[in-house]
Order: sequence, then C-alpha cells, then structure tokens
Amino acid sequence: MTLRHFQFFICVCDTNSMTKAAQQLHISQPSISQTIKELESFYDVLLFERLGKKLFLTPAGHELLHYARHIISLTAQTETALRGFAIASPLRLGATLSIGESIFIDILSSLKKALPEQQIFSQINNTATLESCLLKDQLDMALVEGEIKSEYLTAIPFMSDELIFIAAPGRLPRLSCAGDELSLQPFILRERGSGTRTLFARTMEKHHLSFQTAGEYNSSESIKQAVSADMGISIISRRLVQRELAAGSLSTFAIPGLEFKRTFRLVHHRNKYISKNLRYFMELCLNWH
Repeated sequence: MTLRHFQFFICVCDTNSMTKAAQQLHISQPSISQTIKELESFYDVLLFERLGKKLFLTPAGHELLHYARHIISLTAQTETALRGFAIASPLRLGATLSIGESIFIDILSSLKKALPEQQIFSQINNTATLESCLLKDQLDMALVEGEIKSEYLTAIPFMSDELIFIAAPGRLPRLSCAGDELSLQPFILRERGSGTRTLFARTMEKHHLSFQTAGEYNSSESIKQAVSADMGISIISRRLVQRELAAGSLSTFAIPGLEFKRTFRLVHHRNKYISKNLRYFMELCLNWH
C-alpha cells in the first residue's frame, strides 16, 4: 500500500462520495474506485457498504480510517521535521467556549511570552467540533470541558469547574428552591454538542427534571445579555459571570441537591508526537490556577 491509497481513501470518507473525491483530487472516478478495490483486496475486507447511491463505512473501514489519518499525519510531521528546521511549525491549539472565554487567552499569552518565536494557531469551538479536529490532525491539542468519546484520544484533567444558574435580578423572587419549578422556566442554553449543554441535560435527566428551551446560543456573552434582559434563565460556568454577579446585572440561585460540577481536560491524539514546545504548553495548563 502507498500513501496515495490512504490519501484517496481518506478523501472518499470525508466527502462520502467517490465522485466528489475524484473531483476534489482532480482525477477520474474510475481511478478512485480502483484504488478502493485495491485496498479492499489487499486487506481482504469490505471498507464501504454501497446502498443505492450512498456509501457507508463498515467497521473495518472506520478502523482503517484512524490508521490512515495517523499515517498521513506522521508523513507530514516527518516532512516538517526534516525540511523545516529553520521555520517553526505552528502549535495548533483549541479550546471550548467556556474555557476560551475564561482562561484560554491568558494561557496563550503566557505561552507567547515564554516562546516568542513559536507560531501559534488557535480556535474556539464546541467539544464535538474540537474532537473531530483532533482526530483529523487539524489540531495538536485542545482544552475541553465536554465528554470525549473517541478511544483514540487521551484526556488529562487539569482544572475543576462548576456551572451555576443565572437569572435577571427581578426574576429571582419568582423562583423558589424547588427543582420542579425549573420546568416552568424558559432556558437560554448553549448549542447541542457543547460540553455545558451536555452536562446540564444529563444532570437534569438524572434528577428526573424537565426544562423548556427558549433559545440556543453559541456565545456565552449573548446568553448573559439575554438572561440580563429577562428573556429566560440559564446555566453557565461560574468563571464567566463573576463580573456581572458583582455588578448586580445578573443574579444566581441554587436548587438543593442539584450540582453541575465538571473537570477541564487537556486532550490530544494518543499517537501524537509531543514536541518540546507542546510539552511546555501542557505543563503550563497543568500548573494553571
């Protein structure tokens, strides 16, 4: 098998179409089909189920995809290491929204001061998206608060966090401390796929409590503004509302027995080569307070 086989296979998986993969690679569709057949023949497995005009990865296909991505990633890292001594490879770092709006920028700032020549690429997104980027080798490491599902990723705890209920000050007198009253309140929540949303939904389900969704925002700042305008209540990291609570533009309340605690984790692919500067970033996070 050659790198070409793996590159073509990955492209078919990413586009979910041999025709689209051929267009993207600027080759003929029969060449793509032949390459996939060669892979299946070589490994003596079926990589795709062809149902009508749609392709579906088989379990063997899913397994090969992880190895193929890793092989292509190692090839790119080899080229970078051997050809790019004079040009520092960028550290590609990600963080979820809660972490990104609380500690991520400060960590990056400290990293830049310690390693001024190091190029840094960063992005903030939800847990599901960051996990996908790590698996596709589009990020080197990510700081997440949500659950990591892939067995190919390593997660290292580095900081604890707590979600709290927030409301407009005028709404608090209308709220009792009874959990069942939450079902009557409109909630402004993070989008599906975020660690905050997942923790909230699972904890509510665990306590047999329902809730009404009045809005879904992928911005903590927008959530705070909506709650401050009394459009509903929400749940958010305590780290993100310290200023608003102190200023009185937002208030918090608690429901006895209902806690939303979580751990921030540093995540990378289990086969990732940890360079000296990437190791420094890890230590920076693990010692952050």
